[in-house]
Amino acid sequence: MKKIYLIAVFFLGLVVTQAQELKWHTDVKEAIAIGNKEHKPLLLFFTGSDWCGWCIRLQKEVLLTPEFIKWAKEKVVLVELDYPRSVPQTQEVKKQNYELQNAFGVQGYPTVYFATASTREDGKINFQGLGKTGYVPGGPVAWLEVANGILNQK
Repeated sequence: MKKIYLIAVFFLGLVVTQAQELKWHTDVKEAIAIGNKEHKPLLLFFTGSDWCGWCIRLQKEVLLTPEFIKWAKEKVVLVELDYPRSVPQTQEVKKQNYELQNAFGVQGYPTVYFATASTREDGKINFQGLGKTGYVPGGPVAWLEVANGILNQK
C-alpha cells in the first residue's frame, strides 16, 4: 500500500510541475500576436543559455521559481532569444535573434527587455520599449520588484 501511495504522490508531483511550466516563445511574431490578443507586454530574454554564467544564474534564481512562474503567467508573454555556442538553431531563429539583438542594442547577457509591439502591413515590427534589466541579486522578490517597476510605468 505504501508503494502505491508513493507512486501516486510522485505522479501528482509531476502533473503539478508540468502545470507550472511556462511557455517560452522563440518566434517573436507569434509572441507579438499573443501579447496583443491578451493585452500583455513581451518579456524578451536575451541569453547565452549554454555558456553565460549570469544567464544560468538568473534562470536558477528567478526564472524557474514558483514566484516568477505565477507572475509571468499573469503579466507577460515570454520570449527567449538565445545565442548558444553548442546548441543548434535553425537559420530563421538565428537571423531573427541577431536582428532583435541589433534592434535593441544588446551588448551583454543576460538582458531582459520589456516591450509592446505591433506588426505593420509591410511585415516590419514596431517595438515600444518599456524598460530593461538583467541579473538582479536577491532572488525572485528583488527581480520582480524591478520588473514591476518597469511595467507599472506604462
